[in-house]
Amino acid sequence: MTAGYDSHAFEPFAVTVDLAVFTVRAGALHVLLIRRGQEPYAGTWALPGGFVLPRESAETAARRELAEETGLARGVVAALHLEQLRTYSDPDRDPRMRVVSVAFAALVPDMPEPAAGGGGDADRARWVPVGEAAGPGPGPDADAGPDADAGPGPEAGPDAGADLDAGSGLAFDHAVILADARERVGSKLEYTCLATAFCPPEFTLGELQAVYETVWDTALDRPNFRRKVLATPGFVEAVPGAARLTGGRGKPAALYRPGPATALHPPLLRPSEGPAR
Repeated sequence: MTAGYDSHAFEPFAVTVDLAVFTVRAGALHVLLIRRGQEPYAGTWALPGGFVLPRESAETAARRELAEETGLARGVVAALHLEQLRTYSDPDRDPRMRVVSVAFAALVPDMPEPAAGGGGDADRARWVPVGEAAGPGPGPDADAGPDADAGPGPEAGPDAGADLDAGSGLAFDHAVILADARERVGSKLEYTCLATAFCPPEFTLGELQAVYETVWDTALDRPNFRRKVLATPGFVEAVPGAARLTGGRGKPAALYRPGPATALHPPLLRPSEGPAR
């Protein structure tokens, strides 16, 4: 019953979704960014996302926005591992109005460069190394307010096309969301089997180890890693009779695929101290 309820008693606000989509490319952890084509923050790089429509769930909106703003096929987007990260609700996080954002993290194997689909706020989309995306924050004009123009910067890669200023920071509070999402992904690799989401359908143990080393930014001992993976029930399954040349000497490396397990028992803990990659 809603008798006596005043729907105007509280100030309305909007709900958006933001997505931190990670992949491993060329031995480095990358995040998917879009360059905003509209104000606020026009010309500034941001995480993909947008407003939740009246008859949508947050997850439905997240997948729709990801397809619209990156040009990724809806079938590809529907198959992504997508999980809710947390809610961001600072009253001043968006200069337009009070906006609460539900953030998601997604993990994908290496993909081609995306193209802004034209259905959202993006005029360009591309994969960016996390180290470049998570710059030191807004530059000297930070006090100019949230609408300050970041301006152009150095290229972030050979096919950048549009410059990414590593020192300008991301639009809105997306640098905070990105940092939180990266920590979540690093933690989940310790006690779940999500690392295989970064791998192709069939992979070598060396490729799986490279995922851990890239996300954790830590070198791992190969024999120890191999022993732990193979001793964990259901983590990976050998592909019968399949092998892949890895470029080194010796016999080809055996191929594996994800097993039925979702959690790691015992967990595969990252080294507390270890050499950086």
